[in-house]
Amino acid sequence: MKRARILLADDHRIVAEGLRSLLEPEFELVGIVEDGRALLTAAEKLRPDVIVADISMPLLNGIDSVRQLKRTHEDIRVVFLTMHPDVTYAASAFEAGASGYVLKHSAPAELITAIQSALRGKTYVTPLLAGELMQFYKEKHENRDEATRLTPRQREVLQLLAEGRSAKEIATILNISARTVEFHKYRLMDDLGLKTSADLVQYAIRHGIAAQSVCPRAGPGRNTSRT
Repeated sequence: MKRARILLADDHRIVAEGLRSLLEPEFELVGIVEDGRALLTAAEKLRPDVIVADISMPLLNGIDSVRQLKRTHEDIRVVFLTMHPDVTYAASAFEAGASGYVLKHSAPAELITAIQSALRGKTYVTPLLAGELMQFYKEKHENRDEATRLTPRQREVLQLLAEGRSAKEIATILNISARTVEFHKYRLMDDLGLKTSADLVQYAIRHGIAAQSVCPRAGPGRNTSRT
């Protein structure tokens, strides 16, 4: 019987290698990547059945990566494996198109089940957050977060700014002009009522757009896709 093809996206090498040993007995692991942009490239090239992705990754976080992926590859399932037990992250993940949400410390017990559920077209959420997630959705429309109104491009620029990248670096990564980057930066500050670049960084961390562990500066994006 043909085994399902899995792409793993996690910027912590030790974690990724541990997951390799967990996944390979059950699935075909087609690649490992270490940032959100590499995830998009590898997904296009390798066409996995399921992507297992972290949320906090450099260059482009997992949730925004999946938002972009789902525009062109709706058939690829995504299971998030994350350290974040925050229900707002889980809600954002499912709104982006995820099929599963598992906490890293629960991976040995839950990850295989979540992947199998995704392959069957079903949704899996760790039992630790299931009840809280239902309550969150009930209250969602009463207090809408302004971060959900940011455009995809604004979110991309905001994450890269929060990682400490210069306007020139961001322009190269996004294939736009440095002037456009500056426009987005000051438009963000104006729209969000922020006064300094430090305020932007804290906003990005607070709303899960960038991880504190990669701020204020992340190293260059790394892609270690391999079979």
